[in-house]
Amino acid sequence: MSGTGSTLACRALGRELRRLRARARLQQAEAARLSETSPQSIGRMEDGQYTRITSFQVNALCNAYGATDAERELVLALLEEAKAVHKGRAGSAWWRGFADEIPSDFNHYISLEDSANRLTILATDLVPGLVQIPEYRRVLAWAENPTWTPEEVDRRMQVATNRQQRLQDPDFRLDVFLTSAVLENWVGSDAVMREQLLRLVEISKLPNVSIRVVPRRALDPIGPLVSSFSLLEFPALPSSKLQEPPVVYVEGYVGDLYVEGTDEIAQYRSAVDRIGRVALDLVRSREAILKAAEEYKE
Repeated sequence: MSGTGSTLACRALGRELRRLRARARLQQAEAARLSETSPQSIGRMEDGQYTRITSFQVNALCNAYGATDAERELVLALLEEAKAVHKGRAGSAWWRGFADEIPSDFNHYISLEDSANRLTILATDLVPGLVQIPEYRRVLAWAENPTWTPEEVDRRMQVATNRQQRLQDPDFRLDVFLTSAVLENWVGSDAVMREQLLRLVEISKLPNVSIRVVPRRALDPIGPLVSSFSLLEFPALPSSKLQEPPVVYVEGYVGDLYVEGTDEIAQYRSAVDRIGRVALDLVRSREAILKAAEEYKE
């Protein structure tokens, strides 16, 4: 089982500190001066990044923000939780060893993915990375970075392999919706496509995974109207029991988008519900994937 990591506690701490500062109508620079903390540290904390800061400094921030006793208690509890989990997982955040291969924005996504207990993906063009075979991913890596050396590509392959270990975690749930285009978009060779699609069928048999196909002639056209996205949901924090709100990740060619607003998340949940109503069931989806695999020569 993957732990929730310091990511969730840091995000909860940052969100609460940002809320208190906004209520006090203080800028980060002024809050830093009042608490003898650097503006950079306050910025990193509010962004949900792990930051080395003492309880004395956080208490000073609470004083500057006019926090109530209950609010102060919550903030300090989240600080201690973030520190404890960060210390316990210092060696388990495997992606930190691939800093040169993983863009900083995707590094953030991987930390969220590692903390999530449920991931729902809509893929409209390519097979999602979490269920790609190495050969499929290798073709895409060369296409994205034609100047990479074979060694650099191999390192990126290891990142994908490490990510896929989450599929063996019984406490992790993966739901994937694939449009018909994903089965038809040719990547690498017929052999690669056939092996990739057969692998999807095998992965779909895992008890914590579902892979469903959205047919081309679905009654609700919501699938083609929405670009690929990932909806990440998280467990409650172990100590404080706070529930971290979900995040939607939208990968772009030149930049990624993280959606966290309540209204926007509700729209994506609605899209998932609508897609789920028109997607083929698990058995028919496997049949559709197998049929598509037969179109590719061995």
